[in-house]
Amino acid sequence: MSDHGSNPTDQPQPSPQQEAAVQQAGAARNLDAHRDRYAQRTAGMTASEIRALFAVASRPEVVSLAGGMPNLAALPLDSLATEVSRLISVDGQAALQYGSAHGVPELREQICEIMAMEGITGHPDDVMVTVGSQMALDMVTRLFCDPGDVVLAEGPSYVGALGSFNAYQAKVVHVAMDDDGLQPEALRHAISEVTSRGERIKFLYTIPNFHNPGGVTLAVQRRAEILEICRHHDILVLEDNPYGLLGFDGQTYPALRSLDPDNVVYLGSFSKTFASGLRVGWVLAPHAVREKLVLAAESATLCPPTLNQMIVSRYLSTHDWKGQIKTFREQYRERRDAMLSALEQHMPEGCSWTKPDGGFYVWFTAPEGVDTKAMLPRAVTQRVAYASGTGFYADALGSRQMRLSYCYPTPERIREGVRRLANTLTDEMELVRTFGSVPQRSVSGPEAPSPDTA
Repeated sequence: MSDHGSNPTDQPQPSPQQEAAVQQAGAARNLDAHRDRYAQRTAGMTASEIRALFAVASRPEVVSLAGGMPNLAALPLDSLATEVSRLISVDGQAALQYGSAHGVPELREQICEIMAMEGITGHPDDVMVTVGSQMALDMVTRLFCDPGDVVLAEGPSYVGALGSFNAYQAKVVHVAMDDDGLQPEALRHAISEVTSRGERIKFLYTIPNFHNPGGVTLAVQRRAEILEICRHHDILVLEDNPYGLLGFDGQTYPALRSLDPDNVVYLGSFSKTFASGLRVGWVLAPHAVREKLVLAAESATLCPPTLNQMIVSRYLSTHDWKGQIKTFREQYRERRDAMLSALEQHMPEGCSWTKPDGGFYVWFTAPEGVDTKAMLPRAVTQRVAYASGTGFYADALGSRQMRLSYCYPTPERIREGVRRLANTLTDEMELVRTFGSVPQRSVSGPEAPSPDTA
């Protein structure tokens, strides 16, 4: 009797384990196929090796000194909720509709008023609203950098910027800093070295105020000198200034843009002074550059979210936002003081750290032989986390450094976190004395940014 008509259900069925193995094999084949399709520029894009650790670090028993999350507890959430509700009920058809890639006009005018506090004279037409300043970083790099072009950046530098430069295959050359920020002589030396190799420098990327991750501020007397060096060598300056209004003594430094409007592209953000989750930033650029930026924005996002922009604009027009920034400054100063005093009290000999007068971060250097990236899993086991230093360099430096963030935890948690970190570091130093230092690892490129390193 023929079995052509046999019931398929009579055949042996695969077990769940066999089905899972087949699916995994198919996924692996698909991954290999897609890998062959990727653009060459994706080769250097790498995920953070420590991202999985921060799933553990987010647990409440772990003190995280890693992320740059602003402390939003002091925001007037009840009155903001009322304003957002009113905004939707009165202007909902505009707030929930497509908008211009340029940004909401009223918000651009308000941004000019904010920048005036740092000496910047800007016209609303030359302001473009972005989805956070990270979008502006990406667009500026896309506009100016061809593969192989050089970007000068402080060493260390913001990991999100390094990720953008790497994504467009630009080469980062770091310029040394000291306690007064970017060193003019180091900048001259870097320019000389790069040009002697026949390479082309497209711009200097700098965070002059309360540096991320360095925690230092560019001395006022150096600002004009650095701008003159860049003008002399025909180098554009990209000024990233999300922390400029968060000086602990209330001092506001003159923006580089205020000293040289024609050669500085300025990036700003509401992420540190209002609400990071709204993702509203801006770029102020010379008119011709702004036109190109608008075209780039249209191709990437079509337009930034109108609702988010209108929320920020309504907040600026109805709330005492300057008083709110003053409250933030006082809170962050208290947290900075808690961290510095705990470092003095608990850290072993041979450690050093910066002493910021604003912003979110302390840049910490461990004793010779300690590798902070290798130590991080042991720190998380001791219920404390930080951002290891290598992620803030494009050239594998920073193995002894770490960024410590004081913006989010309470002063009590900061002190406890530093105590745990000091104990971990003391144990690590004992391991180094017993077994020797860990060999330096090669690094393929900057890690992709994440909220843990923002």
